[in-house]
Amino acid sequence: MRKPAAPLSRQSSDDRHDAPAVGSTGSAEALTDVADRLLALRAGEGDDEAFAVLVHRHSASLLALSRHLLGNSADAEDAVQEAFLSAWRRLPEFRHSAAFRTWMYRIVTNRCFNILRGRPPVVPLETVPEPAAPDMGSAPARVTETDATISALVTALRGLSAEQRACWVLRELHGLHYDEIAQVMNTSQQTVRGRLFRARRSLTEAMEPWR
Repeated sequence: MRKPAAPLSRQSSDDRHDAPAVGSTGSAEALTDVADRLLALRAGEGDDEAFAVLVHRHSASLLALSRHLLGNSADAEDAVQEAFLSAWRRLPEFRHSAAFRTWMYRIVTNRCFNILRGRPPVVPLETVPEPAAPDMGSAPARVTETDATISALVTALRGLSAEQRACWVLRELHGLHYDEIAQVMNTSQQTVRGRLFRARRSLTEAMEPWR
């Protein structure tokens, strides 16, 4: 059995229907339009070509999630690579009670939480800098203000708890529904809603000077 492929940059949807039948052999190209569920079943039986398609399909979104949670590209790539290797080993246990994408989001999120637990405390939200007063008459000044606003938001996100940040990123940036986030976070929808409420309130307060 070959080692699963490293994460790539292409992303596609979980919701693929009417997929063609998959034979006992075949290239990754022949598996491109096969649904995640069928690919996961084949991968669980040892089909590394099927798993390579899943890696290719979901790497981009998982890397984006990991970067948003960790704020570090190198750590994010390591977390996603480790998550795919873990998924490859655990695929025979995958019972398909959730979509493969949701399952991978959960594995990646847990990896990121482990990394975050080993880091020193982050900057509190109160230290998000006040915006400067640029000369809005010039385009470079507007670009500078936009960059500074994004930087302030990143700082504010780092001031949230890991759980609040994950819920916010999964909802606002990745568009997951509350039930999907609850599966990723292994908690209830009520808890997800509570974390989102607190995250939004904290971010609104932190970003008030930039409005």
